[in-house]
Amino acid sequence: MQEHAEILFANEAFYFAFQLKDMEAMEALWAQRVPVACTHPGWPSLSGRDQVMQSWAAILNNPDNQGVAMRGAKARRYGETAFVTCYEMIGESLLAATNVFVLEDGGWKLVHHHAGPCNMPPADLPEEEESRLQ
Repeated sequence: MQEHAEILFANEAFYFAFQLKDMEAMEALWAQRVPVACTHPGWPSLSGRDQVMQSWAAILNNPDNQGVAMRGAKARRYGETAFVTCYEMIGESLLAATNVFVLEDGGWKLVHHHAGPCNMPPADLPEEEESRLQ
């Protein structure tokens, strides 16, 4: 469905900005007019655009940042809200992630990202859907 393609495209753009360490692109992907939040693995939950953007600046500017590969993305839409569940590979660590989007100015913008450890990968996670952006 076209609506899911647009949501998945926004999700891919998020991981592309993450991989390229592109703070300008990361800032453009997050909603401006509604509250945002983020929970990075091992971090406390962050609320508000300033805290969330500061966290991404710290992550993207970290020289030890290993990059991220995303795969297994599935989108679900509910009116002007959508979420994507997927898996992230950071080094040898597998994380389960949820990204929540809202329609803002005609495009899908992030309002929440949450990723945490996943000790048991799903058996049906297709390797060919891996999206390693370099």
